[in-house]
Amino acid sequence: MPAKERTIALRLLLILVGFYGLSCQQKGSEQNRAGIAISFDDHFINEWYALRPLFQKYGAKVTFYITCSDSLSSDEILKLKQLEKDGHEIGFHSTRHGKSTEIIAAGGPAGYYAAEIEPGMKYMSAAGFQPTSYAHPGGNHNDTVDSVLYANGFRIIRDVAISKRKLLGFQIYALAPRLMPWIYYDFDKQKSVDALLIDTDTGLTEEAMREAIQKAKNTHTALMLFGHEPLYKSPENGEYGFNVRFLEAILKEAKAQNLHFYKMTELADQ
Repeated sequence: MPAKERTIALRLLLILVGFYGLSCQQKGSEQNRAGIAISFDDHFINEWYALRPLFQKYGAKVTFYITCSDSLSSDEILKLKQLEKDGHEIGFHSTRHGKSTEIIAAGGPAGYYAAEIEPGMKYMSAAGFQPTSYAHPGGNHNDTVDSVLYANGFRIIRDVAISKRKLLGFQIYALAPRLMPWIYYDFDKQKSVDALLIDTDTGLTEEAMREAIQKAKNTHTALMLFGHEPLYKSPENGEYGFNVRFLEAILKEAKAQNLHFYKMTELADQ
C-alpha cells in the first residue's frame, strides 16, 4: 500500500477508534448517573438532624425544604448549617405554607411574591442560606406561580406525586411506583419535577420501593422521593410523616444498587 494511502487508512482508523471510545464514555456516563433524590418538607429540623447518623451510614445526601423560616431559632439555624456542611441541600418551601394558586389569584404575581417568597427568603438569607430549589406546599401551583419562582432564581421546582388516591373513602387508583414515569428524572434539564410521597399513609411497601429503585438503575434515571416528619411508631395526634425504618430500607437498597444520592439542585445541573 502506498504511503499516502496508508496515512489515510491510519487516520480513518483513529477516527473510528475515537468515535468508539466516545460512545463508550457516553454509555458509561449514562449508566453511572442512575440515582435517587430524597427530600423532606416543612420545619422538622430537630427530627431531621437526629437522622444524621443514618445519612452518614449510607453516604446519603438529601434536600431539606424549609417553611416558616421567620421562626427559625438560633439552635435550628446551627443544625441546618451543620446539615449543609454534611453535604445536604437547604431548599425553600414558602413563607407561610399557603395555597399558591389562591394567593396569586387574589394578588397577582407581585402579591404572591410579597406574601410567600420575599419574606421567607429574606429570613433564609439572614440565616446564611441561599436556596436554589423550591418545593410547592401541598403541590398547589400553576404556570403563573412557577414563572414567579423561576424569575427569582429557583433552578428546579418540586411538585407532589402520590401512588394512590381516595375519594369519600373509596380508592380511585393505586399505582406501583415503578409504573409512575413522572417520578423519575431523565436528566433532560427539566425544571419542574414530581417526587413520590413516602409518608406512612401512602401504604407503600419495601418491596415496591425495591422495584422502583431497580427501575432507576435499569433506566439510568433518578428516582425522586419525599416525606415530612421522621416517625418511629404509628402517627398519632395529627402527626404526618414517614417511618424511619422504611427510610432506612430505601437508603440501604439504594446503596446496594450503587445509586448516586442527588440533591435536588444537582438534578438541574446534570
